[in-house]
Amino acid sequence: MKQFIKTVAGVAIGVALATTGVVSSAYAEGEKYILVSHAPDSDSWWNTIKNGIALAGEQMGVEVEYRNPPTGDLADMARIIEQAAASNPNGIITTLADYDVLSGPIRDAVDQGINVIIMNSGTPEQARDVGALMFVGQPEYDAGFAAGLRAKGDGIGSFVCVNHVISNTVVAERCRGFADGLGIDLGDSMMDSGQDPAEIKNRVMAYLSANPETEAVLTLGPTGADPTILALEEMGLSGEIYFGTFDLGTEIVKGIKSGVIQWGIDQQPFLQAYLPVVILTNYDRYGVLPGNNINSGPGFVTKDALAKVEEFAGEYR
Repeated sequence: MKQFIKTVAGVAIGVALATTGVVSSAYAEGEKYILVSHAPDSDSWWNTIKNGIALAGEQMGVEVEYRNPPTGDLADMARIIEQAAASNPNGIITTLADYDVLSGPIRDAVDQGINVIIMNSGTPEQARDVGALMFVGQPEYDAGFAAGLRAKGDGIGSFVCVNHVISNTVVAERCRGFADGLGIDLGDSMMDSGQDPAEIKNRVMAYLSANPETEAVLTLGPTGADPTILALEEMGLSGEIYFGTFDLGTEIVKGIKSGVIQWGIDQQPFLQAYLPVVILTNYDRYGVLPGNNINSGPGFVTKDALAKVEEFAGEYR
């Protein structure tokens, strides 16, 4: 087990040094798989995705590559998918952050005879519609609904959802599900925070100042959570206002440990990258394929179960 962890850590270091390009090229004569994400270079949460694809490539003996639009521009991502398909890989693993923008290039890749798996963003229905083999990820509405039920059980009746990826309509389902779980209308409870940390902090503070009756804050990942932690600290609300978040990261884990954040929802991004490489490799080699989509989350992470999560937060969790 110790040797396995050392191997994993070595892969992680190599991946962290590269934001695009070949992640594992030791098996350039074998199968090749390209993962295309919508994430900008600035979003460190995706390091876990990079670690997952690298380890899978190493273990399966295949070439893997990670590509993304540096600024998160979805039109740029569509072009990257087209370029990936033009290189004729054995398979493409991609997010489906915007169906209207990305479904065309994905269908074209499928029509070209390239196996595709949708991961992280999108829905099983959308994956089937574009001709993908399957979807590996978290059902976002269901995750938000489960979080809303949990918050309702804790006595919460109002909230603000800090959405740092407003263009990703599927991620917004987390906010809608949360509202439905609480049994209230979403209304104006979802804010477009942008992705600049200072701006997020200022917008959270402005919202809470203008709406002092707000009982809870919901963030959708470290990009929104980390500045929100600072905003609550500056306003003297740390540990006073109910705070839940999606996804994990170093500061989120610290917040859960200290009691500032009640829970984090782990969608296990490592599996979202790792499993598609394993599945595509076995499908290409042996013709075997799981018979259904794979839910990688949601799972609630609370203060009571942090040991393993804390050890690998930002790397594999």
